[in-house]
Amino acid sequence: MFNKILIANRGEIACRVIKTARKMGIATVAVYSDADRNALHVEMADEAIHIGPPAAAESYLQIEKIIAACKETGAEAVHPGYGFLSENKAFPEALEAAGLTFIGPPSGAIEAMGDKITSKKLAAEAGVSTVPGYMGLIEDAAEAVKIAGEVGYPVMIKASAGGGGKGMRIAWDESEVAEGFQSSKNEAKSSFGDDRIFIEKFVTQPRHIEIQVLGDAHGNCIYLGERECSIQRRNQKVIEEAPSPFLDEATRKAMGEQSVALAKAVNYASAGTVEFIVDGDRNFYFLEMNTRLQVEHPVTELITGIDLVEQMLRVAAGEPLSLTQDDIKLNGWAMESRLYAEDPYRNFLPSIGRLTRYRPPEESATETAVVRNDTGVYEGGEISMYYDPMIAKLCTWAPDRLTAINEMENALDAFEVEGIGHNIPFLSAVMGHERFRSGNITTAFIAEEYPEGFEGAQLPSVILAEIAKYAAAMQSISDDRDLRISGRMRPQGSDIERSYVVKVGDHTSTYRVDFEPDAYFSPVEDPSHPDLVNLIVGSERVDINIAWKPGQTLARIHAENRSEADESGFAYAEWWGDVMAILKVDQRTDGFRIRYRGADLNVKVYTERQAELAALMPEKLPPDTSKMLLCPMPGLVVSIAVEEGQEVQEGQTLCTVEAMKMENVLRAERKSKVTKINAAPGASLAVDDVIMEFE
Repeated sequence: MFNKILIANRGEIACRVIKTARKMGIATVAVYSDADRNALHVEMADEAIHIGPPAAAESYLQIEKIIAACKETGAEAVHPGYGFLSENKAFPEALEAAGLTFIGPPSGAIEAMGDKITSKKLAAEAGVSTVPGYMGLIEDAAEAVKIAGEVGYPVMIKASAGGGGKGMRIAWDESEVAEGFQSSKNEAKSSFGDDRIFIEKFVTQPRHIEIQVLGDAHGNCIYLGERECSIQRRNQKVIEEAPSPFLDEATRKAMGEQSVALAKAVNYASAGTVEFIVDGDRNFYFLEMNTRLQVEHPVTELITGIDLVEQMLRVAAGEPLSLTQDDIKLNGWAMESRLYAEDPYRNFLPSIGRLTRYRPPEESATETAVVRNDTGVYEGGEISMYYDPMIAKLCTWAPDRLTAINEMENALDAFEVEGIGHNIPFLSAVMGHERFRSGNITTAFIAEEYPEGFEGAQLPSVILAEIAKYAAAMQSISDDRDLRISGRMRPQGSDIERSYVVKVGDHTSTYRVDFEPDAYFSPVEDPSHPDLVNLIVGSERVDINIAWKPGQTLARIHAENRSEADESGFAYAEWWGDVMAILKVDQRTDGFRIRYRGADLNVKVYTERQAELAALMPEKLPPDTSKMLLCPMPGLVVSIAVEEGQEVQEGQTLCTVEAMKMENVLRAERKSKVTKINAAPGASLAVDDVIMEFE
């Protein structure tokens, strides 16, 4: 086994590899660019070597610098992670020439399977069902339009060396092919250094299901079940699970055996993934083989108990697999949510900045539930514009699918991220979506269920009513604390009553908070211990058990589990039951901002007199920006497609902005005339910077 390895990557995957290496007693070396000087993977590794400027092409994609770092530190082998050099056959070849080991498949397998055009040809020759398409090289947009017409719309434009959704476009007509072809080439060039493009038929209503394979250099190869990856946005996976709720055992076996056959055909040795499109009748079609560790590998690890990074290290060290196909048993269900620095309220556009708050839920593992968080960031760290926007991969496991989903909902509720836009609200909304929970999903799920974009989850009225009660309880706790701070003592031996008018959405209720003489108050100042607040709603009394103190950003609502034999209130474990709900709370002068299950709520809490006066206040309207094109995300202006004084039509391209390796085309919303252009190609813009103005 190796004594020291280098990880030629960054972020959460570098941290993930370091964890397994540390467990195995292997020393680690990190590499970093200027932008990652203070990154978490640099801190976690035993050693770290600087390799260049922020741009990946000048740092993480520089093979010579990686090899030099190995020689400087004495690293014997290199784990590529995913992305960057992980599927570049020149990388393992260069490592081998330098006397170093590549922790991944042979370069021949990468060449055969990593190139999507070549892999489809080989799959077809091996008798694997493939999606119809044109596998030859396409020179220009005119040829792309001609080929797309022959294949039949809709088509998928894909980068031959692509992955992770980069360089991919769906086109439904000639104009979209012409435009998408050039954008795909540009993205492929900047992300992979290879701008070759191919076109294939886009299968409507498909599921994206992939098979995890594991092989060694001794001719052994097995499959470790499947992963359902159908929840995608812009061809980028967002939520994955294992196993798939759609496959039956016969289909799983057939897909697994074909995947193993394909891997053996190219002498594959390491962890790899064979991806398929599966239609409604469980017919499956080969898409591609990813000759690397996948982002979503944790869900396979959770249902099989196999550490894939450890297996990659052992295979690279020349060991035969210690597992056979009969050893692979799928246990329970696992979910993975990808947390991205993307603003779901701005059409998921990238967000950069400092993580002013980063508090993931506590990781845990029991016989009935697991919470795992793979991350590469920390509170106070910065999300830059140079790399992938992933913040973390939050995973849960449970004995069955619905319980795993429920565990994920709770974990997302407790995950605090502030300072940047992020997709936690969207992930929470999907977890609670009836269609997702039923398992009736396809790759079109997001487009079909959120056709106008994401504007927050709409909570049912019964939940809003509960949140209103919790807000009244929190306000009463805050007011009670204010009394103590001011030096006034709460009257003893008599009731205290306060009335609150709570407005959340269209729901308005009046609550009387009744502190009775025998009501229980926490005898210690423990912010994690719940207080009992008595609400009177009409003639009904409601007890709220809430763990929250002013200044805290999470409120935990507890179920009461009071024992008849114990009236003291001091036996906390016996007195209080499980947490029923976790609310993200920001206290304001007129109430609270409360976030829960994908909803972002402005909850007003007034006294009765304040409510009367608030009803008289005029509504403040937002400024009019209808005659401006605002930059929707931090990014770089790639091109300006119009001139000052030019008439533009609805849907016409105005400019292209690149952020986090993705090109975003901004179009005119209506017919107008350009009066002023404030940005030029090459300009770096912040969110809401004015790009151009209209008449």
